[in-house]
Amino acid sequence: MKFEEKWGVAFMNKTLNAMFSVAFSVVFGSSAGLAHAAGNRPVDPVTVASGLQHPWAVAFLPDGRFLVTERPGRLRVVSADGRLGAPVAGLPRVAAGGQGGLLDVALDADFARNRRLYFCFAEPGGEGGGSSTVLARATLSQDASTLQDVKVIFRQQPQVASNLHFGCRIVQAPDGNLFLTLGERYHRKDDAQTLDNHHGKVVRIRPDGSVPPDNPLRQRPGAQPEIWSWGHRNPQGAAWGPDARLWVHEHGPQGGDEINRPEAGRNYGWPVITHGENYGGGKLGEGPAKVGMEQPLHYWVPSIAPSGMAFLTSERYGPEWRGSLFVGSLKFGRLHRLEVQGGKVLREERLLEDLGDRIRDVRQGPDGWLYVLTDSPQGRLLRLQPLTLPAAR
Repeated sequence: MKFEEKWGVAFMNKTLNAMFSVAFSVVFGSSAGLAHAAGNRPVDPVTVASGLQHPWAVAFLPDGRFLVTERPGRLRVVSADGRLGAPVAGLPRVAAGGQGGLLDVALDADFARNRRLYFCFAEPGGEGGGSSTVLARATLSQDASTLQDVKVIFRQQPQVASNLHFGCRIVQAPDGNLFLTLGERYHRKDDAQTLDNHHGKVVRIRPDGSVPPDNPLRQRPGAQPEIWSWGHRNPQGAAWGPDARLWVHEHGPQGGDEINRPEAGRNYGWPVITHGENYGGGKLGEGPAKVGMEQPLHYWVPSIAPSGMAFLTSERYGPEWRGSLFVGSLKFGRLHRLEVQGGKVLREERLLEDLGDRIRDVRQGPDGWLYVLTDSPQGRLLRLQPLTLPAAR
């Protein structure tokens, strides 16, 4: 069996990937066939910190330090000069294994005043085993050494015996509500099309865990009221867009990674429709389209195994890059820059192709620079600097 994060290593070398990409572009008309530039590397990755064990997400503290999650179950404060602090105390027990562990972290919009943060993780089950994705909130102590008042505000239901497809990206909208992406746990893919569970969904809750009154399924009998959209596979990237909309990307199976803008009460098709195919080959679902199911804004064939997602709002890299969407690739170890306009992807550029590391997260810092986390036992936090600084304006 092969899974998206290791699929290229186990089954294809770079030559076969190139052949596969051409074949699928012809068959499926993949939007990965958009104009792109490869290998020009207009940015230089500067190491801010190293020695992180499978880092998964980064957030930016107001004093210039970084908060980084490590998947085995540690939250670390990283100083501006790259020193790793001791693990922050107070984290709950996590189910660290496979793709599970401590995953995303996000600061509350009013963190400077309330020191509140949100984090999601794979929570171990009881005696019957299993696990699920949960979202918690906490207060970071003034010395940043301890999480206080930790409270789980959402639990994915039901728990299942799987260490795959947790999803787990957090976005806080300007109104304060929280979006959380949830994988369908791989073995329960059909759950993504039913509404009595949280598998393969994007959910929306208030910061206290309650359900907003305008959630689309709040009044539907038998539906989980937190659901915002469904028919997702394993969304590991999410960002609030310049169009004041939620954007997510999700892993496809063998091909068909997608970018979507989830709308309230909409069905995004998995596993009924997909631009990918079964592992090992063969048709999956009913094809690439069906009435009543949304099409992605963009998709990749073959899979890039996307993780991390950020819009660039600064002009640190020149005005041409402002508004671009950046997506990390685990499979190919590169960064994708997408030019978007009117909800459409117009052009794609591949960056950092010689980096040699899986990219797990990408974020814009308060300083306007892009930061990247690499996923390995000796992972790094990188700051991307342009090879030539843009002219002053």
